[in-house]
Amino acid sequence: MTTPQQRPVLVVGAGPSGLTAAVELTRRGVPVLCVDRAEGPSTSTKALGVWPRTLELLRRMGADEEIRRRVLPQRAMRYYSEGRVIADLRFRDPDVQPVCLPQPDVEAMLRDALAEAGGRIAWGTELVGFQQDGPAVQAVLRGPDGTERTEVFSWVVGADGARSRVREHLDIGFEGATHELSFVVADIELDGPLEPDVTHYFCSPRGILVTCGLPSGRFRVFTSAPPGLRRDDVDLAAVQKLVDERGPGGITLRDPDWISVFAVHSRHADRTREGRVFLLGDAAHIHSPAGGQGLNIGMADAHNLAWKLALCWHGRSGTALLESFERERAQTARAAIRQADAQTRIWLLNKPHQVALRDNVLRVASALRLFHLDYLPWLAGQRTVYAQPGSRRRLALPAGRPWPGSGGFTEGGLVPQRRIWDTTSARRTPLRSALSDLRHTLLLVGDPAHGSPTARLAAWAGDRCAEAVEVQVLRTRAGTLLPWTAERSGARSGPDTARIVLVRPDGIADLVCPARESWRVRRRLEELFAPLLTPTATPGSRAETLPHPYEVA
Repeated sequence: MTTPQQRPVLVVGAGPSGLTAAVELTRRGVPVLCVDRAEGPSTSTKALGVWPRTLELLRRMGADEEIRRRVLPQRAMRYYSEGRVIADLRFRDPDVQPVCLPQPDVEAMLRDALAEAGGRIAWGTELVGFQQDGPAVQAVLRGPDGTERTEVFSWVVGADGARSRVREHLDIGFEGATHELSFVVADIELDGPLEPDVTHYFCSPRGILVTCGLPSGRFRVFTSAPPGLRRDDVDLAAVQKLVDERGPGGITLRDPDWISVFAVHSRHADRTREGRVFLLGDAAHIHSPAGGQGLNIGMADAHNLAWKLALCWHGRSGTALLESFERERAQTARAAIRQADAQTRIWLLNKPHQVALRDNVLRVASALRLFHLDYLPWLAGQRTVYAQPGSRRRLALPAGRPWPGSGGFTEGGLVPQRRIWDTTSARRTPLRSALSDLRHTLLLVGDPAHGSPTARLAAWAGDRCAEAVEVQVLRTRAGTLLPWTAERSGARSGPDTARIVLVRPDGIADLVCPARESWRVRRRLEELFAPLLTPTATPGSRAETLPHPYEVA
């Protein structure tokens, strides 16, 4: 008889969020059925901006070569007021530099990664309804031929967009606001003086105009629509008129791929989990494209959920781990909604005193490089900090900055990307990239002394938690990362032995503490992996017969 944990996971939606969930679950040995009611992939460019943290996730899936081939790196974001430059934000640090990578290309990379991992997509397949039944979900699916069938799943992931059927079936509210103005968007050939690797923001009392180059050589034009403009009224001539009114002049548009009019919404689902069903991406939250966060946050949602769901599916962690998904991702989504809403409203200021204040603030902030301290790293996904319930540090420092004495590690924040020599791969690489994304990492900052509490913790973790935890030593003075072994334990290096960091598969520091508090780390590991550590297996049981949870990766 099939146990609940052995049933596949149903992923509804084959956009960036759904595909990311399907790829990450499949990489971790979880069977997945990914369905989408469309007949095939969409060719609409939709989202364009991809930030470094999302590129990091794509590279982990094996898309590094495709990224180099398909992207157009962005050199700067430039703001104008009445045609005059008021802020020039240059991306000198690759850790905050976005790229232009249209959504169809992102989805193509994800589909390739899914196929490589052994997964597939059922196109033309629609979720009709579902019912949660204890440890399973019974879902009714309608295939391309119109035939309906009922299948049983362990979990359901709703990544089916802003008009989510999953969310509607659960009767979950999707409250928020809609901006008064509509917006016009076009992908088009553009002749004029605009650099393609700069995103240009032209602000004027007549409306906002945003332009950026595409890897294909075309441009994306995005502008606020005049009041009363109807969708049927928008053609090439109408877009050209708007660009002439708001742009720098000397721009000629021709040969559009597509032109559309849409409203901008700021909405968030009342909850993103109900029992064995989850919502992520646009099904959970939508907001203005200002800041280019939509696709990036949706993929981060999926990654956050997938590694947790995989641990539960394999019986390595209890389902209490899943409670953190909604809490953590709601923090990020609500921050993105606030940021995008504020930036959109700033774009549309038209009263003289408001415009003067905005322009002066942007000039000063640009001249002092204040955006590079917090705003750009936040957009880039490098300053994510999840508030940890019960943590002794109730408040996070601004913008995810590490606490004094923490060695650069922030509890609830991403492990820093300082470059180290990784002895396993025999190359120099950023620290976070060298750590496993399929297991937790017990990171010992410095070699533990023989017989010390840290050495005993490492030995215990290596013996009892090896299926879910890797133990690594970071020698900070030498800038070297190497696997921990009992044979290496014994070197005393003074201050370098002062810290232990428990790192999650998503590169977030779950716990940061002094070595003298190693008991806290063991307690956390016992909490996370209680099912793995509880000796309940009997001969022939699932715990003994299942393969290693990640050996298929």
